[in-house]
Amino acid sequence: MDFLKKAMEHKKKLIDIRRDFHKEPELGLEEYKTSQKIKGYLESMGIEYRSVAKTGIKAVIRGKGSKTIALRADMDALPIEEKAQHEYKSQIPGKMHACGHDAHMAVLLGAAMILKDMENELNGNVVLLFEPAEETVGGAKLMIEEGVLEDPHVDAVIGLHVGENLQCGTIGLKSGAVNAASNPFSVKIRGKGAHGAHPDMGIDPITITCNIINALQTMISRETSPTEPAVLTIGAIHAGTAENVIPDEVEFKGTIRTLSMEHRQFMKSRFREIVEGVSASMRGSAEINIIDGYPCTYNDDMMLKLAWETAPELIHSDKIIELKEPSMGVESFAYFSMERPSLYYVLGCGNKEKGIIYPGHNSRFDIDEDCLPLGSALQALLAYNFLNKK
Repeated sequence: MDFLKKAMEHKKKLIDIRRDFHKEPELGLEEYKTSQKIKGYLESMGIEYRSVAKTGIKAVIRGKGSKTIALRADMDALPIEEKAQHEYKSQIPGKMHACGHDAHMAVLLGAAMILKDMENELNGNVVLLFEPAEETVGGAKLMIEEGVLEDPHVDAVIGLHVGENLQCGTIGLKSGAVNAASNPFSVKIRGKGAHGAHPDMGIDPITITCNIINALQTMISRETSPTEPAVLTIGAIHAGTAENVIPDEVEFKGTIRTLSMEHRQFMKSRFREIVEGVSASMRGSAEINIIDGYPCTYNDDMMLKLAWETAPELIHSDKIIELKEPSMGVESFAYFSMERPSLYYVLGCGNKEKGIIYPGHNSRFDIDEDCLPLGSALQALLAYNFLNKK
């Protein structure tokens, strides 16, 4: 089968599906209407499915044999007011598909159309995973806990993400770590309130916090190898009520991003040591809460090899771009990559001539819809080659 030709036959339908999702965005674990639409498409194709993780879906195309590949698409939108003006603009105030999940769902449904038509040629099964709440609690983790990687036993997982930094018609492949792990944190520094004119009568938590923040940055500049990417960002500080009052406490929040399990543990440990040490040295105390957010997303070597060998069957080799640097953003697909050999790649959706230049999570984000059939064809062909080639 010519997979790209087959996908192009579905192009108009894929665009219509994507625009329908785009017009009615839903936030994480609220994707009830989105879920019903997907179920309708699956039923029309005769594909079995079940609900998982509240609003998510697991569907199965059963071929011959037990070998199984899973293809994943995320479903949720973001709490952003869309500013772009086009016929398929979000009709829900304050909500928008600003990260391309509408495109991901359309691509996966397109791949399902192709694979269902050739299920008798598949030497194994294809599991379709529609993941809710990727942007919030990590729907992948919830799905795994509900057994989506079993019955049938999933041998590997493939996911993609549209990227406006790559021209439509290209894909990006990265070895090793693809996305960072995240550790959101919140800290309360407690001192002793006093009059601003008499600082010696109190313990100033604002001064303590300033020293802590400066010290924390040395974790990046002096305790992390220059070749080991890491981020420590303080995103919020709250303290005080008046210009002449030293408050009792300060609260600050932020995030740590790392690219290996070892470095993640080091950063968490040193964070606690620095915060507690500086606080104690200045007569204050600290309450620290570090959350284990999404882990790193890793590409398996053999799955990456599959992608490098498969993509040239659809597009010219100069359209296949080797990505040198990982993203310090996070991705809940990481939970799948921790459980099974996985492949996660970028599907180019940018087009400067069409004005499609805005990044994900921007109120004017959009995609060049010409990327949809390529995404569907590549997902389908990757699944086919995984199952049918030795």
